[in-house]
Amino acid sequence: MSGTAGIDGGNATYGKKPFKRSRSHFTDRVTADGRDGWPVEPGRYRLVVSKACPWASRALVSRRLLGLEGALSLAVADPIQDHRSWRFTLDPDDRDPVLGIRYLHEAYDARETDYPGGVSVPAVVEVPSGKLVTNDFQQITLDLATEWTALHREGAPDLYPPALREEIDEVAEDVYRDVNNGVYRCGFAHEQKTYEDACRTLFARLDALSERLANRRYLVGDQITEADIRLFTTLVRFDAVYHGHFKCNVRKIAEDPVLWAYVRDLYQTPGFGDTVDFDHIKRHYYQVHTGINPTGIVPLGPDLSGWLTPHHREQFGGRPFGEGTPPGPPPAAERVPAAGRP
Repeated sequence: MSGTAGIDGGNATYGKKPFKRSRSHFTDRVTADGRDGWPVEPGRYRLVVSKACPWASRALVSRRLLGLEGALSLAVADPIQDHRSWRFTLDPDDRDPVLGIRYLHEAYDARETDYPGGVSVPAVVEVPSGKLVTNDFQQITLDLATEWTALHREGAPDLYPPALREEIDEVAEDVYRDVNNGVYRCGFAHEQKTYEDACRTLFARLDALSERLANRRYLVGDQITEADIRLFTTLVRFDAVYHGHFKCNVRKIAEDPVLWAYVRDLYQTPGFGDTVDFDHIKRHYYQVHTGINPTGIVPLGPDLSGWLTPHHREQFGGRPFGEGTPPGPPPAAERVPAAGRP
């Protein structure tokens, strides 16, 4: 399979050449002052995600932690997309009930016909016009944290504190290059050396992160930040899909005591695990990537019960939500079905 990989934030090109992720084409921002023509307004925009996609999952976690469910509505695409892009076959009549479209490409086409790129999630769509606003997966969560503050819930955490931004950016860049994107460089490698180089780089970075987290609860400061969200969405998928499907099998995350405790700590934190659907994750990767898994068989494992076991990370102190409070339970319509959770 060549072209664009549907699960990716931005566009992912792969084939005989080494895997390369291109920049998002639509980089407009929804801001408090509307400087790009898209002002923050409750109900004006709809966040389109796939629960299979790690890049979209960042936005899901941020939206939950910040309490934006009532201001930014959510559309969840079927984890199995076809050649026409992400589809809304989970909804009645196979249409998104708010946007009225069957495929996400319709929102892209409403913005720009025949644009140079694939149809990716996360995507922010303007409801009145039906036009895509942005698919800039790197910027969307930062803007939710800093531009949507007037609509945050009472007690929302500061996920991108000004005093920590330089360090957050530095850590997040390493995580993006070697871990978030690194698993894809392993999975879509077409030459042995390319794969081995990517795999060694991935596990060297995981080793460094394990060392960093050995005596601290979170990546930066003493609370959850954007950096933790970005690492979590890859770690939570690692043993279920990346270890086997992408050949990232030097070891499992569950075999690293520090990273396994860290990701369980986050999974058990309100706003994280309650957005994760392991059923969507597994079915997407194993059934869509036919170039890697031509049979489309979805494995039964791994056993998910370990996600709810004690992690003992409280010993390092820290305040998960800083000066804020945990979010309430997710809206009933957004709860992960039993098939997707431990």
